[in-house]
Parts: sequence; C-alpha cells; structure tokens
Amino acid sequence: MTDRVYPSAKPATNGAAAPNPAFPATKAQLYSNTRPAYRPQPHRHRRSRSRCCSCCLWIIFLLILQIFIAAIFGAVFYLIYKPQRPNFSVTSLKLSTLNLTSSSQLNSRFDINVTARNPNKKLVFLYNSIAISILSNDDIDVGDGSIPAFTHGKKNTTLLKARIASSGKHLESTDVTTLKAEMKSKAGLGLKVRLDTRVRVKVFGVKTPKIGIRVHCEGIKVTSLPSAKAAATASTKNAKCKVDVRVKIWKWTV
Repeated sequence: MTDRVYPSAKPATNGAAAPNPAFPATKAQLYSNTRPAYRPQPHRHRRSRSRCCSCCLWIIFLLILQIFIAAIFGAVFYLIYKPQRPNFSVTSLKLSTLNLTSSSQLNSRFDINVTARNPNKKLVFLYNSIAISILSNDDIDVGDGSIPAFTHGKKNTTLLKARIASSGKHLESTDVTTLKAEMKSKAGLGLKVRLDTRVRVKVFGVKTPKIGIRVHCEGIKVTSLPSAKAAATASTKNAKCKVDVRVKIWKWTV
C-alpha cells in the first residue's frame, strides 16, 4: 500500500520561521477576557451580626444579674430594719381670707399645722423643701406655699407650720362658678391638702438616693367663711392622709 505524501509548508523567506496562522477569537474567549476574576469575600455581615447578638445577650444577662442582686439586698434590708413610711396628719387649718373678685381673681390665706411622725427605730428621713397646696373638693387650687427642708430623726414627731396664700390668682370661669357654689353650700367648703417633696433615708451614716413622695389629705371642711374680724377654723377631725412613693422613670412618674 502506497503512502500519501502531503506538500510541505511554504518555505520561509530569508531564513525566518513561518508565523502561526491567525484565527478569529471565539465567544467563550471574548467573554473570559472581559469577565473579572472571581475572588471570594469574607462573610463580614454574619460575623457582625453574631457579635451584636452576643453583646445583647451579655447586656441582658448583666441587667438581670443587677436586678437579682438588688432584690437580695432589698430583702435583707427589709428583714433587718423593717422600714415604715412616715405618717402625716393635718392638726389645724385656719382660713383668714377667701374671696373672688369680679375679674375671676382669687385671694386667699391659710394657716396650717401638719404633724409628721417617723415610726422607725433605725431610719432617719432627710426631707427637701416641701411644696404644699390646698385644693377644693373639685381639685381647684386655692392656695400654695412651702415648708423648709428638715431632718426627721428616729421615733420622732415634728410639727410643721406654714402660711399658704394666693393673691390675684386667675381662675377659669367654670372653676369660679364651681367654687362659689361650694362656698355657699350648707354642708360647708370641703378642702384637700397635698404635699410634694423628695426624701433620703439615712442608715448608719449611709444615705440612699432621693425618692419622691406625695402626701394627700382629705376630709377637711370649713363650715363658715371668715369675716373681716375673725378667721374661720376648719374641722380636721375626719382628715386622713395617705403617703405615696413616686418613682420617676424617664419622662413618667409612677
């Protein structure tokens, strides 16, 4: 069988090597030239999320731990010292002036005695200045005053005196109508006393943070209005006072 003979490539001129033949690039080659090389990126979002979750868990754990420790200390403190709230009572109230002008302005003057009692054997109360207000049964403010700051010792009873007055205080027309009706009532003019202050508790030289308290007294009645010559004395035998602890959380007071 005879062998096939193929013609040799065209000889190179001047002794140079023959160049390779050029072919057009395929679509795959064109796409691979323009496509950027793939480089895997680290999972940063997953790591940051896991870190945030762990931080939140630690914060919640620390808060729960602080609440638990505070509850233990509170229980121990209560069992050892058995703290009691202070007691307040209105012992006397005299009304010297109470009149309404034609321009809906109120003029008033009261003299009040409040007895404060500390029933605790080991606790001392340190009071800030006390804001005191007198209101009608319909919560119309008829006088405001203050009592200076004082220290309330152990098993101590302190008499607090204050003069409460309003001069030219403007009232709404509805409040004027309501207050006039109460002043003319045969049952007498019912009054309320409200005290607002902040207090610290001192135990063996250690002072607690300040705590807000409000004292609300009801059951006070003026049976006759004052005259130009004599003040009117209110009846306080049925007066009862309630002490509420007020805690401020951000913008709210509980």
